Amino acid sequence: MRIIISPAKKMNTDTNSFSPTSLPRFLPEARVLLDTLRGMPPQELQTLWNCSDSIAKLNVNRLREMDLERHLTPAIMAYEGIQYRYMAPGVMERFQLKYLQDNLRILSGFYGLLTPFDGVVPYRLEMQATLTITGCQDLYAFWGDKLARALTEETDLIFNLASQEYSRAVEPYLPPSVTFLTCTFGELKNGKVLEKGTLCKMARGQMVRWLAENQITCPQRLSEFRDLNYRFSPEHSTDTNYVFIKGGN
Repeated sequence: MRIIISPAKKMNTDTNSFSPTSLPRFLPEARVLLDTLRGMPPQELQTLWNCSDSIAKLNVNRLREMDLERHLTPAIMAYEGIQYRYMAPGVMERFQLKYLQDNLRILSGFYGLLTPFDGVVPYRLEMQATLTITGCQDLYAFWGDKLARALTEETDLIFNLASQEYSRAVEPYLPPSVTFLTCTFGELKNGKVLEKGTLCKMARGQMVRWLAENQITCPQRLSEFRDLNYRFSPEHSTDTNYVFIKGGN
């Protein structure tokens, strides 16, 4: 089983707490993206990033100084979004971190696919960004089937805890022999399951932490998840979509 999750926009540099154990698999592709971004004027970059002046200035400076092989932070420690705060890898025990390294994969518009202890630098590039590069109309076309092929080399079961923006870079390219199991976290309103962005991010991070704490390696145990007042709902679930209802019985 491999668990896939999304990255986060907010990133930090921490070269003291943990050391990276590897470089990203798709580092050559990241270098192509870096060269392309460095060749764009600041105003174009700000439009691409859809961000404030201060964030644009920060990331333009990052591009100018970026070294993809020095002053690296393990990917699992570099992202600071809600999902990662609930995952809380910084306070995990060694056996939990090993579980993440073995089973968790982080999707990235810039790096493609990361193991938790791949060394990364802060960047800003969402998978859905409208960046034309090397004859490709966007990043989905740029990455093509590379991420799916990398995952299928490791497993025939992918547990999807990524947002639709990122799972789109994998799911369409998977062969029929690979099971793609998505997890949905929602609330029941008038008989319908409604998802809320922030709550979903919280639940995904907590789910990853729970998986690591309990060393889950088979899908049969996923329905046991009960953190944050979620309960598995058999009646709303399918073989490829496990639904958890907040406040469910």
